[in-house]
Amino acid sequence: MDFLEALLDRSWLLWLASALVLGILEITAIDLVFAMLAGGALAGALADALGLGFVGQVLVAAAVAGLLIGTIRPVLLRRLHMPPAGTTNAAALVGRPALVLAEVSARGGLVKLVGETWSARSAPGTSYTEGEDVVVLAIDGATAVVGQPVTPAQLPEERT
Repeated sequence: MDFLEALLDRSWLLWLASALVLGILEITAIDLVFAMLAGGALAGALADALGLGFVGQVLVAAAVAGLLIGTIRPVLLRRLHMPPAGTTNAAALVGRPALVLAEVSARGGLVKLVGETWSARSAPGTSYTEGEDVVVLAIDGATAVVGQPVTPAQLPEERT
């Protein structure tokens, strides 16, 4: 019985150990549930520091964990799964207008895209002649897949 009493006298250590274990579990799971439970465990340690009994500590830990899971976790999950603010690299080129420099067919060709010369190809059965304006449909490796001629409204002020 002395061991149990000694353990309850130092219950803040149990709460901190629980928070540490839950934090480690969160690293492997990345679903933010264990992180919220770790927050509850830290609240239990705080409750022990404030002098609450073990039952009070458990109630505080459960209430804080439930509150964190119900309020903070959904916000953090939305933030975690949010797409990046802006598209970059090849994805940023899709939808941009390009100028055909050498005839573009399904076999290949050249376009000027964002001030650079790119190898390009079109969909099978279509081709575009030199000087024609097209739009980038996709980027396949280092090749721009181009299509439908651009309308004047889609052209930038200064040709790219």
